Amino acid sequence: MLTIDDLWVNIDDKEVLKGLNLAVPAGETHILFGRNGSGKSTLLMTIMGFERYQVKQGRITFRGQDITQMPTFERARLGLGLSFQRPPTIRGVKTADILRVCSRGAIAPEVLAAAYNFTAFLDREVNYGFSGGELKRSELLQLLAQNPHMVLLDEPESGVDLENLQVVGEIIAKLLQKERRRQHRDKSGLIITHTGFIMDYVNADRAYILGDGRLCCQGNPRELLQDIKNFGYEECAKCRR
Repeated sequence: MLTIDDLWVNIDDKEVLKGLNLAVPAGETHILFGRNGSGKSTLLMTIMGFERYQVKQGRITFRGQDITQMPTFERARLGLGLSFQRPPTIRGVKTADILRVCSRGAIAPEVLAAAYNFTAFLDREVNYGFSGGELKRSELLQLLAQNPHMVLLDEPESGVDLENLQVVGEIIAKLLQKERRRQHRDKSGLIITHTGFIMDYVNADRAYILGDGRLCCQGNPRELLQDIKNFGYEECAKCRR
């Protein structure tokens, strides 16, 4: 689904990603761990094609196409979807309207919202005055409407209470077709998490630890999370397994 080869990325002339290699097969969900400032969000934003993130070297391939220099809207049309850690507020646009646009008329906003107890928000401006859990549900419903082949999720449990976290987990599981057997899934995901709470609701196939712009460790998601808890990111970076 997604292949990244020798990716070097700068932000405002500062080197952030340094020769990163990564592959996410179709139907798999991968987790990305790392301390603040390690380059995790930079990686997702680069994959999505935001202009501030300057690719100096390397290649990003999505569904067999080189998207390294492709504009963001074309990547979205190809089937990439992103959920921000801190979603923007869009004044003057109703939630129902953005859901309708994202789905291109394929599904009614009322149907999506009713499934996740979000009907009361359809007439409200996008993300305006929403709580942390409401923001995440709004973002994820937009992704459900878009129905992307691959979802990029930046800390989906951030700012979400336990009650909303269950709903967030259910929506992500739906996005990633977790109700199907693995061999019958064709959706993929790359999820940034600090706490690992989202793995209580979404089974992941592989995990990585990102440190100083490089992938320094990879393996079983729950084993890596336990290593982080036991030894910290610094020791994990030295391991390089």
